[in-house]
Amino acid sequence: MYGGHKNIKRNLLLYFFDGISFTLSVTFISITTIIPFFLEQLGASTIQIGMAAALVPICTFITQPLFGSLASRVKKLSMTFAKILFLQRISFLVFAITIPLFPPHVLIRTFLFAWGVFNLFVGSYSVFFAPLILKLLPPDRRGGLRGIGFALGSLLSLAVTAIFPVIFYRITFPYDFMLIFVMGSLLMFVNAAVFALLREHNDIEPRIPMGLAQYTRGIFSSLISEPGLRALILTCTFLVIAISLLPYYTVYAIRIFSATDANIATLAALAVASGAVGHIVFGFIVDKRGPVTTVTMVACLTALSGALALFTNSLTLLFVAWAIANFGNSGYFSSASLLLGEIGAPGKLPLYAGVLNVVALALSAIVLLVLAPVLERIGFNWLFITILACGVLSLAANVFVFRRHVFIGKN
Repeated sequence: MYGGHKNIKRNLLLYFFDGISFTLSVTFISITTIIPFFLEQLGASTIQIGMAAALVPICTFITQPLFGSLASRVKKLSMTFAKILFLQRISFLVFAITIPLFPPHVLIRTFLFAWGVFNLFVGSYSVFFAPLILKLLPPDRRGGLRGIGFALGSLLSLAVTAIFPVIFYRITFPYDFMLIFVMGSLLMFVNAAVFALLREHNDIEPRIPMGLAQYTRGIFSSLISEPGLRALILTCTFLVIAISLLPYYTVYAIRIFSATDANIATLAALAVASGAVGHIVFGFIVDKRGPVTTVTMVACLTALSGALALFTNSLTLLFVAWAIANFGNSGYFSSASLLLGEIGAPGKLPLYAGVLNVVALALSAIVLLVLAPVLERIGFNWLFITILACGVLSLAANVFVFRRHVFIGKN
């Protein structure tokens, strides 16, 4: 069913290496630490930093239907996905190399443009990745090995974060960030190669091919006709919003506690370390208890992170809240794609993945853009109130709505 024993072993190894290479690469191109610090160094406002964070869901939202339609029609998901990833990484590498050519005020706009182009390709991630994993790997082997791969990548990333203060100290701005972004881009090319090497068999249940217009109509019709999908979206959307707000933790540390280069490196190291532990822990929880239990735990951790940051006024405790948030973040990414398998037929997975992300990303983009001027003028308490509320609402949606549909679907 999953392509034969040899192919499963090969794909498991590549899946493991994807976790290592992706985790390592995003340490260099991190929207939660490195990018906010880069924009702060350029003199960007909170609204501009919020725009950088909002570009992730906005651009993904724009292209999600296009890539979802493509994923429903191509014969080989893995090779098409690899080509998309190579194009994405080439675009950002070109920006990174040209950083020294622009004065600071122009560089902010240039970055936002390049970051927007990069994230247009992110619309392909879930609609290709989720169907691939559900198609190629057995249910009891999707979480643990992936978690170990992410954890190993995180440990390597932890070593990498130790060189960030050295780079910032020894290399003048903006050449320091040029080096960091170039290194991250090159590692992303290695990650893209993983998908070109996957061995993909023909679908047992053929995907339903959809043109762009048909796929877009399918998004709305699925929302209307499928209560299980609506319950899944309700549970996940609040978590996606909370995750999208992580860059503001870094801005908060800089603006309120005057965080230094060393403090930013500490934030990066804590994100990596907590993610490493989280990917191992949640990877095995996914295999043993399933993705529904995992997202329940993530909702609790999200609420805890927001509450801790809201009711304390200490950089040290902010670090703790940050670590908890990133620990929970790893749990969401270990389970989100697999949740789709709890509610839908394999042939509809590209559509379901697209529906989930279109709704979640649209709402998270709105929250990011609305919150930016609020933080600028009123203060950061609203950031942590929003995160606390997201955790509580996701937990309620999971327990009282989504679990009922999962139970009905299995009986």
